[in-house]
Amino acid sequence: MSEFATLGLSSPLLRAAEALGFDAPTPIQAAAIPAVLTGRDVLGSAATGSGKTVAFAFPVLQRMDAAGRPALRRTHVLVLVPTRELAVQVGETFREIGRHLDDPIKLSVLYGGVSINPQMMALRGGADVVVATPGRLLDIVAQNALKLGEVDCLVLDEADRLLDAGFAEELDRVLALLPKKRQNLLFSATFPDAVQALTAQLLRDPIRVELAHEPSSQARIEEHAVEVDAAKRTPLLRHMIERGEWSRVLVFVATRYACDHVADKLRRAGLEAAAFHGDASQGARMRTLQDFKAGRIRVLIATDLGARGIDIAQLPVVVNYDLPRAAADYTHRIGRTARAGADGIAVSFISADTEAHFRLIENRQGRRVPRERIEGFEPKNASADSLADAPSAADPTNGGLDPNGGIKGKRPSKKDKLRAAAALKAPANGSR
Repeated sequence: MSEFATLGLSSPLLRAAEALGFDAPTPIQAAAIPAVLTGRDVLGSAATGSGKTVAFAFPVLQRMDAAGRPALRRTHVLVLVPTRELAVQVGETFREIGRHLDDPIKLSVLYGGVSINPQMMALRGGADVVVATPGRLLDIVAQNALKLGEVDCLVLDEADRLLDAGFAEELDRVLALLPKKRQNLLFSATFPDAVQALTAQLLRDPIRVELAHEPSSQARIEEHAVEVDAAKRTPLLRHMIERGEWSRVLVFVATRYACDHVADKLRRAGLEAAAFHGDASQGARMRTLQDFKAGRIRVLIATDLGARGIDIAQLPVVVNYDLPRAAADYTHRIGRTARAGADGIAVSFISADTEAHFRLIENRQGRRVPRERIEGFEPKNASADSLADAPSAADPTNGGLDPNGGIKGKRPSKKDKLRAAAALKAPANGSR
């Protein structure tokens, strides 16, 4: 018997779990599904890639199915997401699960970047479930193509990203259109102040399901911090991809220009690489993502904004070519690998100029990532805070990375580093 059977799911949804190959629920699914089935508000906190979509899709569909649906569809479930890509992926999950119900659901997925007319036409006759980005949802409502007055359940998926993307005002406008009596589900990987404020405003006596920092999840991600001068990052990236025989790599950069520049450099070097950012049309973005998933593109270069919503089960490596601005973004980035129980590698490039910022990220994460160096790419200008005993690693099966994450042993204390820095600044031979 499937372990999903212990969570209170109906027979049609158990058949769906079996058909989709779900043998056992993830921790967030095991905790959230029974909570959502109670009908109470739920606050779900779990790492990126832990299975949050299934955690709310199964129980939401069961509650909707049990309530019955009239021939003229009314929107009972509204799922708000921050990006086009995530809207498509969440929609696919609902569609795959919902088709196993005795009365299959009618689903609409709404997002910008494409013509609004087909989406409006698809809403003729109503929709049971709507998955949408806030901006496009409001556009549809303004055209009188959708009514939200009968929504029974609101889901905010990746709530932190919704607010990061500047959707706070749009979110307030959507909430004003909904009935006051409804179930609210909020799922997020991180909880900055803005999300905490939203939680206090939106949720009523919620059941809290907090699994954001599972040790087992973190243990599957092998983190590396490689010291390299900024000018050598692209050659080093190419070297590590080829030596490590990485089949697929997601590379994070800071700007759209960097996306195009790094992708172009890698293509010139003979690697199948593509840029992924908001300047491209929605059709081009979807084709690029499909090519990456299918293995036709080996390296995908993306910004944080561009990569939101990318969900790839088998992604062995993530590289921070540029460091993220915030520690929360670091969590999201490295969480793109080691999904669905697989292992993964997360590599961050560290230069003398970015060492202090990475230290801040480490402090926020509550863990230290030993510094490493790759033979032939050692930095010329090491920072005062950099570990001087970082090894020269050249394991060809691991992209030139030391699998042990550096050499253990005595390291200079904080006082030692301060003395060394003072000595460098002191005038030679006491001269003035």
